[in-house]
Amino acid sequence: MDKTTELFCLIDDFCQQFEPLLEQRLLNEGGDKRRRNRECAMALSEMTTIAVLFHMMRGRQFKEFYRGIVCRFMTSEFPRRLSYTRFVALMPRCAVVLAALFETLKGTCTGLSIADATPLAVCHNLRIKRHRVFKDIAQRGKSSTGWFYGFKLHAVINHRGELLAIKVTPGNVDDRKGLLAIASGLFGTLYADKGYIGKEFSQKMKDKGIDLVTRVRKNMKEVMHSEFDQALLRKRSLVETVFDELKNLCQIEHTRHRSPMNFAVNLMAGIVAYCLQPVKPCIAVWDSRDPLAVN
Repeated sequence: MDKTTELFCLIDDFCQQFEPLLEQRLLNEGGDKRRRNRECAMALSEMTTIAVLFHMMRGRQFKEFYRGIVCRFMTSEFPRRLSYTRFVALMPRCAVVLAALFETLKGTCTGLSIADATPLAVCHNLRIKRHRVFKDIAQRGKSSTGWFYGFKLHAVINHRGELLAIKVTPGNVDDRKGLLAIASGLFGTLYADKGYIGKEFSQKMKDKGIDLVTRVRKNMKEVMHSEFDQALLRKRSLVETVFDELKNLCQIEHTRHRSPMNFAVNLMAGIVAYCLQPVKPCIAVWDSRDPLAVN
């Protein structure tokens, strides 16, 4: 429960600064149009805390978590609880807060970055024709594990396992297009797999000040990499470990979504929960400024 209080304080402090800015922006964009803004019994920070806490406690069914844990054992922490149906209906309000919170929690570029994309399937392949929730939004795509229907999560991490940038696209979008959209703010060397090979793409990355390092295909000329780059390429699977934790521990992927907005809330809440993990998978790299220190 101490962790719950700590999490709520973090989110509540952020919401106190973020909500007035969001409200002002909505007023500016809406002009003189009156917008209904019915007050809710639960504060937005409380709802966001529950959404993130579900992933931090490794929940599998949000309904069981909310009714069985929040409503039974967290009555003192959340005295103004809503019914499960009402809470789910209001969950989309947390999406913008979670996206903004991620920007404050994400890691910093260290000059050693790893990029990759992972599929987020929204239904089983046999049910694609009957699927309606993400109709005209999700697309069929193919990954190293086969065909899927849904989205792609493009991500860049540093060698400490911290997320630097993310982007969600339909499943049929090229990995290189997704990476270009989130490459701003990166520098140094970026390690990726063979799916990012391309002269034009490499040049675009070089124009952004990023040195792209990948392995080559069998029908390509051999490229000589330094021993350090070769060692980092062997450790590129770190990003797969991050994806594994996001999917199997934080559960950002499942096929029980009932609306696109709740998909976004589930995704961002899982990503925020990962960012708040005290221990993340990492690569031990010697700091050149201090030979006795390991990052």
